[in-house]
Amino acid sequence: MLQLIAKRVAAMVVILLVLTAVLFGLQKVSPLDPAHAMLGANATAPAIAAQRHLLGLDRPLPDQFGHYLAALLQGDLGESYRTRSPVRADLGTFAPATVELMLFALAFALVLAVLLAVGTTLRWPGARVFRLVLFVGASAPPFLLAIAGILLFYAHLGWLPATGRTGIADAPTGPTGLLTVDGVLAGRFDVVTDALSHLVLPALAVAIGPAVSIGRVLRSSLVGTIRSDYVRTAHAKGLRERQVMVRHVIRNSLGPALSMTGLQAGLMFAGVLVIEQVFSWPGVGQYMAQSIPVGDFPAIAGVTLLLGAGYVVINTTVDLLQGIADPRINV
Repeated sequence: MLQLIAKRVAAMVVILLVLTAVLFGLQKVSPLDPAHAMLGANATAPAIAAQRHLLGLDRPLPDQFGHYLAALLQGDLGESYRTRSPVRADLGTFAPATVELMLFALAFALVLAVLLAVGTTLRWPGARVFRLVLFVGASAPPFLLAIAGILLFYAHLGWLPATGRTGIADAPTGPTGLLTVDGVLAGRFDVVTDALSHLVLPALAVAIGPAVSIGRVLRSSLVGTIRSDYVRTAHAKGLRERQVMVRHVIRNSLGPALSMTGLQAGLMFAGVLVIEQVFSWPGVGQYMAQSIPVGDFPAIAGVTLLLGAGYVVINTTVDLLQGIADPRINV
């Protein structure tokens, strides 16, 4: 197990270094001059030259990359050209909203996937209808699901809010930045329920597609495991159906589903950025959407690094969970 952890962590570090190098290279081939962007359109040539020297842009590329990498290791992502604030501070403001939405979307996806896989495998009543609803939902793009959800549950039924994170003006803003957690810590359960009501529609819009993909893989694995010899032996020993499912079937079927979960996490990151625009969700998607038109490369690179690091960490965690679920995995 220790060998598996060491290999996966080393691979994670290498991938993040490659991502950093790619972002640095894109910044260098970009026609936008960082010094000119920071000083404004009316800046003089001497002022731009002085700013380039201050930023170290007149140094050799290897020195610039080393300085860029050292700054990243210290948490310095540069200064946003648009907000004139450190990108790290901006991400500290916008990232908690995205993290909260991503966590709930992933939780919804896993719950729906398990219900789909186990329900159809064991032929629960209503499982076919549930499967049909999920498959229809997964066939539509997330933004279309989001719009349909707003029209049905907000405009027509009035059950759920359509935009924003909360409708409470004095909602707590710390210490985690996650409204559901901060509401519990502050004893503000009105904030918790309001935040949950705002999370349902965007989280489901992101989760339905990945839920079907994960559920189909899990169901296929469950069917294959149920037909295996050791499961038939467990039944022959007189074990109850629940014991067989928990002890033998589910655990031995998790590997492929965990792999699919890691792959779907990357798609969910992309889906979250789009969904944030539909629901006016104040996360990094909004921050990035406002930064792209003005060529705010530090902000764009900061968001890209954050999402890339999140994707790599999730997949590394999935690999380690596979090792726990199946001790035979050691590479």
